[in-house]
This record gives sequence, structure tokens and C-alpha cells, in this order.
Amino acid sequence: MSKQKKYSIDKKSLWGIDLGGTKVEGVILHAAKDAEVMFRERIATEADQGYEHVLGQIKKMVDMMAQEAGFRPEKIGFATPGSLDPKLGVMKNSNSTILNGKPLKADLEKQLEMQVLIANDANCFVLAETKLGVVREQFPKAKNVFGVIMGTGVGGGIVIDGKLISGLQGIAGEWGHNFLDDSGGQCYCGKIGCVEKVISGPALENYYFKETGNRKPLKDIVALAESKVDPTAQKTMIRLIEFFGKSLSVIVNIVDPDVIVIGGGVGNIDLLYDRGRDSVKKYTFNNRLDTPIVKPSLGDSAGVFGAAFLTDK
Repeated sequence: MSKQKKYSIDKKSLWGIDLGGTKVEGVILHAAKDAEVMFRERIATEADQGYEHVLGQIKKMVDMMAQEAGFRPEKIGFATPGSLDPKLGVMKNSNSTILNGKPLKADLEKQLEMQVLIANDANCFVLAETKLGVVREQFPKAKNVFGVIMGTGVGGGIVIDGKLISGLQGIAGEWGHNFLDDSGGQCYCGKIGCVEKVISGPALENYYFKETGNRKPLKDIVALAESKVDPTAQKTMIRLIEFFGKSLSVIVNIVDPDVIVIGGGVGNIDLLYDRGRDSVKKYTFNNRLDTPIVKPSLGDSAGVFGAAFLTDK
């Protein structure tokens, strides 16, 4: 906050909040075309204290932002775990389960007295990487972008012509809950063999554990595979590459994006960008794969920046 800024905060600024399981992060960007960070802070979500307390933490953050700006905006964007059901007006599919079934948008608009725009964290990730991150930097002419988060869960989002596509039911881009393979087992969503249950971080760790009886974090499994001293670790990576290709080729066949951005902890595995890409090519309905598959450039800033860009309408 002590850094000298080129501008003061004014009415064209973009305000966003990333509502996570452990933190509420707020940001004010100067403007859509000059996204200098004017304010950025985070406080604890304290979700264990209940839904009403989380609303209070959000209000606390917005009050901090308003104090810094000297005014309250007409609208603010939120990146959330899960998504807002556009028909029922309540949250769904959130791993922060206290949000599920709650009218979060309506409650926030009442509490904050401003328009609230909500999108899930994967959607905000791809919006930020398109507007501000790797897509703008390396593929400025891209019109159709698919963003992937492969971490604790697997999610995705679609941006076309700079606009986030939410879909009729608010589930556009949710490739993590397409069926992939029975070996994934039961998913929290009620189905069996979802993409998330096969190639998420915990799914890969669980596969290694079932094969060896040893519980290891994913980074250690990756290191063992790279050093070629652990055949099961190598088998785990080979399995990842195969199912990464099978699952992501479906997106290429249906959406045919100009670029795919891979975020999340699993997205840091370098194999995905060479052998993984070859696997996608193998299962794509074409004789070649022109689609760039790239790492993001914004790191953990993507969620909160994407939330702010929701207000750029």
C-alpha cells in the first residue's frame, strides 16, 4: 500500500473479491484498460463460524476498500467456490459447503447496498488470464479461450470475445464432472468416475497410495517419477498423461478453443505440456493439434483480478 501509484481511485475503477475457504481477498484495479492495483488486502474467511459470520467478513473487507477509496462503487464482483444457480438464486457445487443452498448474491446486495456479480473461481481464473494474463500477453488475437484449474478439484471456464460464458444453468465449462473412468470411484457430486476423481491432485495421490500403501504428497510423487527411481510414481504420471489427453480432447472437440490455459497445482507438472499435449492430440478429432496449451502468468492473483473484471460491463 505504500507504493507510489500513478492514479487516484475513481469511479472507473474495478472492485473484486475472491471468497475462498480460508481468505477473503479484495482488490481495486484502476480501470479495465490500465489495471494498476490500487488496493489489495486479505483477511481470514473464518468459515468455521458459519455463513452469517462469512457475510460479516466480506462486509469488513468492502468497508476497508471503501475507506481506502473514499467512496462505495455501484457494483462489485465476486469469485466464489461453486456457482450461483441462475434459476433458483442460491449457491451450488461449492466445496465450502456452508455456501450451498444460500442466496449469497441477494444477501450480499442487501448487506452491501450495491450490485453484486458472482462467478466461480475457475471462471474468474480464465477471465483474468484472458484480460490481463498470459492470453493477452502471448495470444492477443485469441477470441475463444478455455481455462482449466487442476488442483484439489478440477474446474474450467470459457471466455468468448472477451465475455465469460456462464450457460443456462450456470455450469458452462465444468468439465471436471464429465465421466472419465470408473477407476476414479465415487465423486462428491453423486456420480462415479468424474474427471476430478481421476486427475486432480488428491486423485493422483490416492492412486499412488492404493498401489503402494504409502501416502505421499503429489510433489514428491512427481519428483520420484522424474528421477526414475520409483516405477509406481512413473506409472502414476503415465496414467495422468493418458487421462489428461482423453478428458481435454473432449473440450477441444466441442469448443475448439484458440488457447487453453492450465492453472492449479497439477498444472505445474511439466509433462502436461509435451507428453500431455501429445495425448490430447491422440484423442482429438483432427489430424493435428494446433491449440496452444499454456501455463498462466498471474499466479494466485487470477481469482481476485477476474472478480474485478466481472464488473467491466
